[in-house]
Amino acid sequence: MASTAPASGPAYPIEWRRESAPVAYSDALAAMDARNAAVHAGEAAELVWLLEHPPVYTAGTSADPAELVDPRFEVVEAGRGGRYTYHGPGQRVGYLVLDLAQRGKDVRCFVHAIEGWVIATLATFGVESWRAEGRVGIWTRDIDGSEAKIGAIGVRVRRWVTMHGFSVNLDPDLGHFGGIVPCGIAEYGVTSLARLGLRVSAGEWDAALIGKAPDFLDALDTAAKRACR
Repeated sequence: MASTAPASGPAYPIEWRRESAPVAYSDALAAMDARNAAVHAGEAAELVWLLEHPPVYTAGTSADPAELVDPRFEVVEAGRGGRYTYHGPGQRVGYLVLDLAQRGKDVRCFVHAIEGWVIATLATFGVESWRAEGRVGIWTRDIDGSEAKIGAIGVRVRRWVTMHGFSVNLDPDLGHFGGIVPCGIAEYGVTSLARLGLRVSAGEWDAALIGKAPDFLDALDTAAKRACR
């Protein structure tokens, strides 16, 4: 069952959806596509949608078939930027259908703001994370001291309305990432909050993320985004 929570938007409140049951990836794609068109036409509110998927590999527009090592799960063409990624239980996904025509028309700053939002949310659980030059995603220190990815980002913008968004590993089966080269980066591993010793439920993650949403939305405002805060 989905639940909603309000947040301020350029025309009327953003709709927030929080799903407790897994949503099939193809169903989410269809829903985002329809919502994108409706937001562009001014017929629906912007949307932030928090959910999980059954196990699936998704291919971005730059996906290299050689990086699909073991297609043990369904493989879906996602239409977003980036390469291959994995979604599955224990990974919280945030899909953003936001109108950048009302929020500065700056895709680079949009991605920067998403990164900052995830980094700030992880910090509420005591996890230090960061951006890495030349490597898409959110990075942290793994239990062996090496850098590892804890969050992925992939977006698409159509008619200045966004689709897709980000994912964060709460407690997924990390072995499932072994079927791909995640985001085309073979030399670094993947980690999760659980692997770092933190048991964070989907509800706890969503609440912390929503708590940091005002700063994320502020970063998209015309005056604030100039510095890509």
